[in-house]
Amino acid sequence: MEHLKQETMSGAQLNLDALYQVCPQCFTESKDPKTGEIKHTVDFEKLRLLLGDNIAEGDERYDFTWVGKRAALQEAAKPIRKTLRPCPEESVDWDNTKNLYIEGDNLEVLKLLQNSYMGKVKMIYIDPPYNTGNDFVYQDDFHQTKQDFDLFSGDVTDEGERLVKNTESNGRFHSDWCSMIYSRLMVARSLLKEDGVIFISIDDNEVENLRKIGDEIFSESNFVAQLVWEQGRKSMAAQVAINHEYCLIYAKNRSYLIDYDNSVPNRNWQTYKKGLDKIYAEVDRLKALYGSNVEEIEKGLAKFYKSLPDDDPAKAQSHYKKFDPCLGIYHPDNISQGTGKGGRFPIIHPVTGKPCKVPGGGWRFSESKLPELLRENRIAFGKDETTVPCLKRFLKETEYEVFASVFYRDGRGASKRLDMLMGDKLFDYPKDEEIIKLFISLVTSYDKADALVLDFFSGSATTAHAVFQLNAEDGGNRKFILVQLPEKTEEDSQAFKAGYHDICEIGKERIRRAGKKIKEGQNVKQNDLFSGDQEPIDIGFRVFKCADSNMKDVYYTPAEYSQELLLGLEDNIKEDRNDLDLLFGCMLDWGVTLDLPLRTEKVDGVTIHIVNEGDLVACFDQSIPETAIDRIASLHPMRVVLRDNCFKEAKEKMNFFEIFKQRTGWSEDEVRKNVKVI
Repeated sequence: MEHLKQETMSGAQLNLDALYQVCPQCFTESKDPKTGEIKHTVDFEKLRLLLGDNIAEGDERYDFTWVGKRAALQEAAKPIRKTLRPCPEESVDWDNTKNLYIEGDNLEVLKLLQNSYMGKVKMIYIDPPYNTGNDFVYQDDFHQTKQDFDLFSGDVTDEGERLVKNTESNGRFHSDWCSMIYSRLMVARSLLKEDGVIFISIDDNEVENLRKIGDEIFSESNFVAQLVWEQGRKSMAAQVAINHEYCLIYAKNRSYLIDYDNSVPNRNWQTYKKGLDKIYAEVDRLKALYGSNVEEIEKGLAKFYKSLPDDDPAKAQSHYKKFDPCLGIYHPDNISQGTGKGGRFPIIHPVTGKPCKVPGGGWRFSESKLPELLRENRIAFGKDETTVPCLKRFLKETEYEVFASVFYRDGRGASKRLDMLMGDKLFDYPKDEEIIKLFISLVTSYDKADALVLDFFSGSATTAHAVFQLNAEDGGNRKFILVQLPEKTEEDSQAFKAGYHDICEIGKERIRRAGKKIKEGQNVKQNDLFSGDQEPIDIGFRVFKCADSNMKDVYYTPAEYSQELLLGLEDNIKEDRNDLDLLFGCMLDWGVTLDLPLRTEKVDGVTIHIVNEGDLVACFDQSIPETAIDRIASLHPMRVVLRDNCFKEAKEKMNFFEIFKQRTGWSEDEVRKNVKVI
């Protein structure tokens, strides 16, 4: 039986697989000098011939580079031997929730997630360090000597991973930041769906570099927008008060964002116009007051708009000042074809019976469309035929607008709300959950039933709060994966004094409190007889912590051990690991998502772990009786994992093979493919 690798996939192998799909003729077979095995390799001469003249030659070319870029590229592709250890005791609603909170270095975690979540994430939002000179930059070389550590002042995790303050005195100030973000974005891109999108918050310090890196990783053609978030005027500044930051948006494949189904209005990337509820309420008041008197209703509307202050969002819709008793308020829109090539057929005035004056550009619709427009009363006629008619543009049909690239929201509000939620000031400059909620709604309007949102610089867990809130508002069932390195809090900080010794503790508690508060609000609405039924939202989350592999080194490097030493090792699994650790390690390695339901069964004293009723079935006991084999087979599993040392002799493995083939009807190749050992 084959062993599960218990190792992340190689980025180089992923690239080879992708190239093979496009150019299989560029591959040949050669012997691996390390293992002696035959493997697929690229024949670059054939590749050059296929590409023709489209190859960069010479020294002059457009390129964005920095010291350490090559190492960052290699770091992104390098496999690692790590795992995610489950922590049910720190989780909320472990058995039922679909949300994940993962503690650990985000580059490692992104690599670990590739098998299970490649191509499954709808949206990524990140708020990485802005490189202000005080931000921590993640160091990706985790195998440093004591002398190396002494060269830097930074946090060191229990796993020996470093966080270093990237001060401006560092000669690689920008280079270190670019290397940090480059490798992470490379791996993150592979997790996005084809119609997936990433939002990256940033400020002036690195926005230009980030734009170049984003163009390289995602392609300039997939750049969507650079948003400018105005956050309120700052009075203290030497020259210019900087009161904004940016958010860069890239699509995995921008062509997938285009709506080809014209029968359904596409609400993705659109927002509901502000102030409409106030306008509709006024129209209802005027209708109740004047009945069907159109003239009085329109006078009342004009008076209403005039009374509004200039900064009232409803005033922006003041051109919707005409009233139709059947379809509501509208504005008289241009009926002329802008190109000057419109139709010039007659339109008869309903009162005079004469053809109306044709606009200079001709009608903007075809003659065949005219009966429909007349039937639906969508043409507004003048007093007589000498006045060019107008098209009625109804407000109820234009309630949504494309999101603007510049928007305002006071940046202080998020801090105040978080302080109130947590009962103290525990986190400086948290992101605004209302803004993140808006970003998520832009992308997931059609995917709210199952969209997956990822944030791998999660900080105070704003993204989780935003997902909860949005699901509560629109009945969605979006899921999140949050990743955060457990950075230590300063001992003189309010967070440390309140008992939060790292950022992850703050984030998890914020999710618990936000979920509880939103759930309570939902329960209040449920008690309202007029609110209607609403499915309870998922406010739970499963906690995982990135750690060294579950397996001892002998699992990976048996060639370095003598036969005598191997015989003395009774087990290849570390002593501090339990069945749940092993189960989730296998799920990661075999591409099973970590949010699936789990249950266990006891059969003749051994424990059988069942993931999603058969997506994966595992047994990690030292021996496995035939009754347990029968039970596993009866579940018709897709994948089976067993402990290697549950077979004391080779004949026991052969016996298992034969029993499993008989019980499942699988061929020998299927058993070899679907049954693995650790």
